Amino acid sequence: MAKVDLSCNFISLKLKNPIILASGVIGTSETLLQRAAECGAGAVTAKSCGPVPRTGHPNPVVLDWGEGVINAIGLTNPGVQIEIELLKASRQRLDSMGVPVIASIFAGTVDDYREVAKTVTLANPHMIEVNISCPNVSDEFGTPFAGSCESAASVTEAVKKATSIPISIKLAPNVPNIARIAAAVVEAGADAITAINTMPGMIIDAEAGRPVLSNKVGGISGRALKPIALRCVAEIAKAVSVPIIGTGGISTGRDAIEMIMAGATAVGVGSAVWYRGVEVLGIIRDEMKEFMKREGYTNLNEMRGLAIR
Repeated sequence: MAKVDLSCNFISLKLKNPIILASGVIGTSETLLQRAAECGAGAVTAKSCGPVPRTGHPNPVVLDWGEGVINAIGLTNPGVQIEIELLKASRQRLDSMGVPVIASIFAGTVDDYREVAKTVTLANPHMIEVNISCPNVSDEFGTPFAGSCESAASVTEAVKKATSIPISIKLAPNVPNIARIAAAVVEAGADAITAINTMPGMIIDAEAGRPVLSNKVGGISGRALKPIALRCVAEIAKAVSVPIIGTGGISTGRDAIEMIMAGATAVGVGSAVWYRGVEVLGIIRDEMKEFMKREGYTNLNEMRGLAIR
C-alpha cells in the first residue's frame, strides 16, 4: 500500500498536514498554541487582536444549541501591543516543531487595519489573517468590511502596503456573492483566503421570552455551518487561484476531506476543539489519513477540488 502524504504547500509555507487551529478558540497564550501544535495541528492561529484592548460582551456569550455553537464573545483581546509579545513567544516555542504561527487582526477603520498590521509585523508571524467581518465604524450604517467588494479590497490594499508578511483575508458567508468579493481582495493583493467566518444567528429561550445571548445575536459555528462553508469554498475556488483555508463545521477527518474536495488547500478547525478538546486536531489528521488509505489516495492534490471539477 502506498504511503499517504498529508503535507501541503500554503503560499511560502510547508505544512506537515493541512489542519490549522482556527482563530478565536484557544489561541490566547503561547502555551495553548504549543499544545495545539503538540496535538497535531499543521499550523496555529492566535486569537484576533485589534488596535486597543477589548473586554467583549457580558455573559452569557457561548451556547451549544444542539446543532452547533453560537457565540457573541465580542472580540475580547488585550490589544496589538500585548499580542505581539504572545506571537514572539509562540514563534520561539513552535519554530523548532515546524509549525507556523498565524496572527489574526481586526479593526474598525481602514487606517486602524493598516496600523495594526504594521505593529503585528514586528512579531514576524508566518502569516497575517485579516478578519474583515467587523463593522466599518466610518460607514453610516456600520456595514461590515466583508459586505462589499470595494470595502473588502480597501482593507486588503491597506494591509498589504503595511507589511511584507503574506496575508489571508477572512471572508463572511452572509454576502450576496462571496466569489466576487474573493476576486476583489485577490486583485487588491491578498495572498490567500480564509473562508468562512461564522454566520449571524439568534437562539431564543422560549420560557424566558428573550434571546439566550446577552448580545441577542451571535455567530453560528459547528456542524450547522459546514454546508454553507463548503458552498462558499467551492465558489471561491472557482473564482481565484490563491490558497484557501476552508473553515466551518470541521469536526472529523471526513469533514476535512470534503473541504479539500471543495477546493480548500488547508482546513481550519475551531468549534471541534470546544466540543472535543484540543486532541481533536490530531484525531482529524489521523482520520484523514485512514480515509485516504481506504480510498486509494496518496496525497492531498489528488483530492483537491475533486467535487467541483
